[in-house]
Amino acid sequence: MRPTGERVRETLFNWLMPKIAGARVLDLFAGSGALGLEAVSRGAASAVLVERDPGLAAQLRQQVARLDAGAQVQVVQADAMAWLRQPGQGDFDVAFVDPPFAAGLWDAVLESLPARLAGSAWLYLESPQDAHPRPPADWHPHREGTTREVHYALYRRAAGTLRDDLNPTADA
Repeated sequence: MRPTGERVRETLFNWLMPKIAGARVLDLFAGSGALGLEAVSRGAASAVLVERDPGLAAQLRQQVARLDAGAQVQVVQADAMAWLRQPGQGDFDVAFVDPPFAAGLWDAVLESLPARLAGSAWLYLESPQDAHPRPPADWHPHREGTTREVHYALYRRAAGTLRDDLNPTADA
């Protein structure tokens, strides 16, 4: 497990500050759950944390109980790729994607994930410094940064799909 560093997390939430309130959040490959739990602490309406490791998922459930956040946070113990392929929850406003670097899952995730996201969703990707996964063409870079170890980027789905069709004044 390699949790997102504190400085990177602070930068990310500064970027998302006006967008996170009331958002439905997906923390795929949740690990410590730092991103999903921080989103809820900053006003997200709900978060789904998907973690494959049974021990980590149990720790996440305990942490959610300690925070009394069970009404807002759902911990799913499942393989992220298998979870993405199953019918179910969708329409997430924000997705955090930080898979194990050695697994090389970005292409597969970026192919399956968009079906679970809202039309105007925000997508955070974290990858090794030398790998810059790119989402599909209808996603536009918003901000990005690097540290000695990681490259991180925030993308926005292009306007004009799903929910944005109903709300042409949605902010870009």
